[in-house]
Amino acid sequence: MVRLNINGKTLDLDVDPEQPLLWAIREQAGLTGTKYGCGVAQCGACTVHLDGAPVRSCSFPVSAAVGKKITTIEGLAQGKTLHKVQQAWIQHEVPQCGYCQSGQIMQAAELLAKTKKPTREQIVAHMDGNICRCGTYPRIVRAIERAAKGA
Repeated sequence: MVRLNINGKTLDLDVDPEQPLLWAIREQAGLTGTKYGCGVAQCGACTVHLDGAPVRSCSFPVSAAVGKKITTIEGLAQGKTLHKVQQAWIQHEVPQCGYCQSGQIMQAAELLAKTKKPTREQIVAHMDGNICRCGTYPRIVRAIERAAKGA
């Protein structure tokens, strides 16, 4: 049994402490917005925030998340108010298939939390490693630029 703080709620989950955090989030907590992509922390589809920093939950053990604040895509909005990155994603019609988008949004939100007005080069560098098979990278960059301007 492990106790996790996910999106501001304390959950006691009966999981193997070495199980990847992704599966505890999806299967035990029932939060399916975080996606499984590659399973080796290379694609970014499983990105969540751990104490505000992005982590690839597919290869991050549950035991390392105990006592930390986990935020998933479901917890990014404040009530019914979308995060400015989520708003910009909609305005720029970023997703095609949408599979990678929760990880992309989580990565982008962390960038804007630490860099208020990133340059295009900073955005591209920060998002490098979050893979989109549909190739929506230009829309992703434009959406992040818009969110940085206040959506």
